[in-house]
Amino acid sequence: MTRPPSTLPAAGVAVAIALGLLAQAATAATPEEQRLRTRALAATCAQCHGPDGRAVEGEAMIRLAGRDQNYLLTQLMAFRSGQRPATIMHQITKGYSPEQLEAIAEYFSKVK
Repeated sequence: MTRPPSTLPAAGVAVAIALGLLAQAATAATPEEQRLRTRALAATCAQCHGPDGRAVEGEAMIRLAGRDQNYLLTQLMAFRSGQRPATIMHQITKGYSPEQLEAIAEYFSKVK
């Protein structure tokens, strides 16, 4: 059984409103929720760069903790665009949005 044409636009509007509310809820995070999301993003770097970006001195991977935020973001974006050669970072950075990379750079810049 098909619905009358008059109900289809209303259903589309309802779906659009629901999607809008979901998007708004996703962006309306408390500061603590945002901090935890950013920390979770940064935790994905631990396998290579150490916990909280504190790589072991003298090892192949660089320390991220305490580095300048602009430097980190510039490097992440260069990996993402392919401008900076890498073995795997160009692939990893493509999995993040520019906003997520910015949050990661800010996070590591504040770790001492």
